[in-house]
Amino acid sequence: MRIRIDAVELPGLTCPPGDPSDAAHRNVHVAVQRRDRPAELLDPQPGDAARVTWTLECTAVASSDGGTDVKGPYIQGRPGNRFVYLSWGAVDDEGSFTMFRRAKLMLDAVPAHALESAVSGGLLVARLGLTDACGEPVCARVVPPRVTWTAEPHD
Repeated sequence: MRIRIDAVELPGLTCPPGDPSDAAHRNVHVAVQRRDRPAELLDPQPGDAARVTWTLECTAVASSDGGTDVKGPYIQGRPGNRFVYLSWGAVDDEGSFTMFRRAKLMLDAVPAHALESAVSGGLLVARLGLTDACGEPVCARVVPPRVTWTAEPHD
């Protein structure tokens, strides 16, 4: 099975700091973070891109509670609380990514019918905007209606 994340409405290349005494974050990028390896990022994209897409390989297995558990190198968390991290960071002149914020795409919020269809069809798609109401990068838990989950035919 695959998970494809389709994102639009990115916030731009600068972001105000969390602490007003700090400098703004510059050359902002967003990427999918690998499980247990925060420095390993999948396809960092600039914060001013018109749209970004990531495709994650994963497996779906029956869980002990009768549901479906999704696992893979970019799937975080424990069974029943799985998620995908979108990490926001500033990229310096040497190309180093310094994370300053993360968003969690919560897999336990995927509608059951969409997950079941994706397991049989092979592709689960998340669609979301990446700018919050304040014009900054989306962070914290991301659940519907902020994200829309659908199953689609495998690419």
